[in-house]
Amino acid sequence: MCDETTERELDEHLKQKALTRRGFAAGASAVLATTGLSATALASTKYAESDLIETPVSVPTPDGEVDAIFIHPQEGAHAGVIFWPDIHGVRPGHYEMARMLATHGYSVLAANPYYRTHKGQLFADDMRFGDPGAWELVEPHYNSFSPQTIVTDAKAIVSWLDGQNAVDTARGIGVVGFCMTGSWTVRAAAAVPGRVKAPCSFHSGRLVTDAEDSPHRLVPQINGGVLIAIAENDHNRQPEAKDTLIAAFADAGVPAEIEVYDDALHGWVPIDSRAYNEKQSKRAWSRMIALFDGQLSS
Repeated sequence: MCDETTERELDEHLKQKALTRRGFAAGASAVLATTGLSATALASTKYAESDLIETPVSVPTPDGEVDAIFIHPQEGAHAGVIFWPDIHGVRPGHYEMARMLATHGYSVLAANPYYRTHKGQLFADDMRFGDPGAWELVEPHYNSFSPQTIVTDAKAIVSWLDGQNAVDTARGIGVVGFCMTGSWTVRAAAAVPGRVKAPCSFHSGRLVTDAEDSPHRLVPQINGGVLIAIAENDHNRQPEAKDTLIAAFADAGVPAEIEVYDDALHGWVPIDSRAYNEKQSKRAWSRMIALFDGQLSS
């Protein structure tokens, strides 16, 4: 989970590596130019970005309408994917990653998790979580959801995806989450096991808690395969969580790839994050695509 502690750990990590300290989201296009993670650089992509259709949409839920961008290849029907952002919310870098996923042949809904209280981008491009006032900015929106609302949203989004011509309902649905939404992927898979087949959680917190509805207790309800990629400093903070997760999936007979990524701090996957680790992000991305290709077949 992103908080002041992870920000301090990241500052120290960057100092040790003698990297220039930058503000959050210095510009997705500038980052893409240097990371090598762009769609054209991914040899396994099936489509160019010019082959995609991108449409702003509103997804109805019992609590309102999720503002989102739906990105998919122009031709054909494809497996749907719910693409949730980290605690910073939707932004250019998040949408760019959704486009990159769509080039692999998926119909991707990049959804705003804060839709109940805020539409569109919440954080300014140059604002990071450790800045003064950042938590005060996000807190009321963060407090607008609960395990119950996450399930409500997942069911509504799955229903909406299944009504789109660009989504192949004979194939399972994937779901991706970062930071706070990483645990949402497990909840979504447990809530809609007939459709959500491949949850992917990146540097998530609160996967293992003492609550009766802790995500790790929901594992027996999952039908599919799971990817849980853990940040090194998140693991150091809660080292027992990995073993608890491994045991939960093994006991339930649910296939899962659970790994602590070395030298990868909380936030290492998003391309516009200060913690971005090119090597480990690309590896995590490749594991996600492998899971989708295996679990979301017809």
